[in-house]
Amino acid sequence: MSTYQNTFSRLNRAALIPFFVIGDPTYAVCLDLVKAALDSGADILELGIPFSDPIADGPTIQKADIRALAAGITPAMALRFVREITEYKPVPIGLLVYYNLVVQYGTERFFKDFKEAGGASVLVADLSIDDADEIVPAVEAVGLQTVFMVTPNTPGPRIKAIVEKTTGFIYTVSLLGTTGERSSLSDSIRPLIARIRKHTDKPICVGFGISSPEHAQQVASAGADGVIIGSRIVKFIEENLDQPQRTQDRIAHFISEVRAALEQTGRIEQKR
Repeated sequence: MSTYQNTFSRLNRAALIPFFVIGDPTYAVCLDLVKAALDSGADILELGIPFSDPIADGPTIQKADIRALAAGITPAMALRFVREITEYKPVPIGLLVYYNLVVQYGTERFFKDFKEAGGASVLVADLSIDDADEIVPAVEAVGLQTVFMVTPNTPGPRIKAIVEKTTGFIYTVSLLGTTGERSSLSDSIRPLIARIRKHTDKPICVGFGISSPEHAQQVASAGADGVIIGSRIVKFIEENLDQPQRTQDRIAHFISEVRAALEQTGRIEQKR
């Protein structure tokens, strides 16, 4: 499988990282949508295992979790989904999961099975850095990488602790609150990236609220190594539940537009 290091080092621009809830709206349709995103220019994937209480997520992704759960998606099926995607195209896949699912599956077995399916990293959304040692030994034992979150109000000493525990990329939250589309981005992104850079040279990927190619350009210009887009993509699914081909076409077009915007930004940055 391609690693984060390989991916970030070969790009002359910020990486494009779409997010999908595995199995939304069904296993088969979601598989086609993710493949379409890869074919249209996604560099890395972030995939979420559906959970009944996704506290880090806003209404759009919460509804996606409900749809996927109603479709019968289990953690075991989600790992099978990861395997099918990596067999289709060997890109790095980061998994967003809630801790209860990991514990119920069996912590060591969960990470082992995810690694064997072709996974690259794990972000446990409701596990703080204070409790990182609950998972870090098991994650590293199987060769996975860790991802932890930094938010606009994370103080310097805590940022330092987070980057020390992170081996994949720093998931940088662009705003306070849950995931969801926003009409404009926070002014805190550039200074937040700068604060993180004081502590690490590890990749910094920004998510939450990025809803357009213009937003992606702003984040890339602020110094991000990757741009994570979730709610806008999931919203395409919600808006076209009875038209899977239309959903696929809209996602493919959107990914292509964002990819072009990031490539343009990368060219501009190189000329400076």
